[in-house]
Amino acid sequence: MNTQSGKNSLTPGMKGRSTWFTTRKMTSIAILSALAFVLMLMDFLPPFVPGFLKMDFSEIPVLIGAFAFGPLSAVMIELIKNLLHLTVTQTAGVGELANFLIGSCFAGSAGLIYRYMKNRKGAILAMAAGVLVMTTAASLLNYYVLLDIYARFWTMDAIIGMGNAVNSRITDKGSLILWAFIPFNLVKGIAVSIVTGSIYKPLSPILHGRHSREVHSK
Repeated sequence: MNTQSGKNSLTPGMKGRSTWFTTRKMTSIAILSALAFVLMLMDFLPPFVPGFLKMDFSEIPVLIGAFAFGPLSAVMIELIKNLLHLTVTQTAGVGELANFLIGSCFAGSAGLIYRYMKNRKGAILAMAAGVLVMTTAASLLNYYVLLDIYARFWTMDAIIGMGNAVNSRITDKGSLILWAFIPFNLVKGIAVSIVTGSIYKPLSPILHGRHSREVHSK
């Protein structure tokens, strides 16, 4: 009887703790998604790529979420961010689809590696791998799928012409990938990784609730 009573007395506390962690995690994911959406609105055109490749830093909150909560949470943040951006889309949803797929490859792969190597070396390896996975995925997806979808709204000649206007080496789909998409994603991935690497450590206790528990314990 005493043993059973002890089990029952522990159950409410365990449930409460589990709910508290779940609530904090979902709240953090919501905040990171909203921040990613705002950063996605603050896009700009780098000087070395055609006009349809806009740079933004919305992957920073996604990568932070990947490190804090894992790869599935990163995909969730990517999804929410791009669903929000559909309300202001200028690409009939194609840009959001591309951003979701490529961003998920980046943060998802980085988050998966970091899950098993939660230290500085693991973070660096995770971000480096994420950049390479993103660049490779962007190249393949654009070459075989996404550029053909874009060509339904423009023409492939028009798309390649926009690339040729900023880089005379771009003369066909393959050279567009080589001289526009690959450098674009490498630069973006490295920039996002540098910023995330510099701010994740101080943010981690806040995201996991350790900061507030430390304050209450004092």
